[in-house]
Amino acid sequence: MNNQIRTYRMAQEHGYREDPSIPVIGYTEMVTNEMCISHSHPRGQLIYATRGVMNVVVGNHIWVVNPLQGLWLPGGVEHQVTFQKDVNYYSVFIDSSAMAGLPEKSFSFDIPMFLKQLVFKIISFGVDGNLTPPQHRVISVFLDELALIEPSATFLPTTNHERLQKVVELIMDDIASKNTIDYYAELSFMSSRTLSRLFIKELGMNFSDWRTRLKLLEAIKRLGEKQSIKEIAFNLGYENTSAFIYMFKKHLGKTPSNYILEDENENDKLSA
Repeated sequence: MNNQIRTYRMAQEHGYREDPSIPVIGYTEMVTNEMCISHSHPRGQLIYATRGVMNVVVGNHIWVVNPLQGLWLPGGVEHQVTFQKDVNYYSVFIDSSAMAGLPEKSFSFDIPMFLKQLVFKIISFGVDGNLTPPQHRVISVFLDELALIEPSATFLPTTNHERLQKVVELIMDDIASKNTIDYYAELSFMSSRTLSRLFIKELGMNFSDWRTRLKLLEAIKRLGEKQSIKEIAFNLGYENTSAFIYMFKKHLGKTPSNYILEDENENDKLSA
């Protein structure tokens, strides 16, 4: 397989299969530098990867999903997934007949070990629909656990507002920049106060918080790519490593080193 991004189709087929006799369908594949075009399907979907990083776009939200997280997508939600470098991808598609009690909105979440093991077990069932009573019980437990997941804050809101979108793109293109909101307001021919109000109205957070969230997601992505903490701090525009670690711990409750360690420990347990 070459490294050119292509349209990703294989997993999507399971999402369109409507059959109450097969309440869930598991799928896994190693994916390299691929992207699925924006699409939706009747089945809900849990997305997870034991290795690598995925960017998932749903409406005006962007999620960066690494091996410590899952992403939940209800049925009928339009989304686009980009698989960066090598991604060991897992997914479970849930039939509409089994969606009662499951979350009605898309979000990323910290995926517990038990739910991961249920995902792996379901994938081993195959897709022919000849489920045994014990397999049905596993599926019931999986759906119960899925109903308990709660959102994490690791998403980035975006916008279709023309003037604000240009500012957002400028910031994303130069993530290490220390330019103030006054700088971007002047470039956009509006006052700082107007731009500040647009951030809150369109993105639900102020300029500073949005840029910090952008850096946090970029940090998660780079950690997933095994970049060093020092390198990440420099590339994100921090004066020193300590300032970056402080930001990371403030928002995620753990240092980047502990974040990496938790990822590695999880993978060790899964491969044991």
